[in-house]
Amino acid sequence: MRFIPTRFHGILDYVVGLILIAAPWLFGFSDSGWATWTIVAAGLATLLMTVMTDFEVGLVHKIPMQTHLMIDFGMGVILALSPWMFNFADRVFMPHLIGGIFAILSSLTTHRRPSETYVSRHATHDIRH
Repeated sequence: MRFIPTRFHGILDYVVGLILIAAPWLFGFSDSGWATWTIVAAGLATLLMTVMTDFEVGLVHKIPMQTHLMIDFGMGVILALSPWMFNFADRVFMPHLIGGIFAILSSLTTHRRPSETYVSRHATHDIRH
C-alpha cells in the first residue's frame, strides 16, 4: 500500500541523507573504516539522487520517481546488510540496519508518481521551453 506522497518522501530524503552522513559522529563509530564510509556513502548517494529526481523537491529532474524508488530499495538492502557483508557487525550495525530498513519501507510505501499538480505544471513548463 502506497500512502507516502512524493513531496514528503523527498523532504525525508534530504533529512535522512544528512543524518546518514553524520551518523558515524553522532553515534560514535567514526573511527571504524568500512562502518563509517558505507553509511556516509549511502547518505551522499541519497542526497545526490534526491537532487537529481524528477519530483517536487528535486532540483535537476533527470531520474524518474519509479527509478528513484527502485534505487532506494536496492540501496536499503545493501545498507542493511553492510555490517555483515563488510564484517563490521561486531563493532556497529544498528544505524546501518535501521537506515536500510527505513529505505526499503519508504521505497515500498511512497507513491510512484509525483502529484498531479506537479506533473501538469512540469509538463506545461517543458512544452514552452
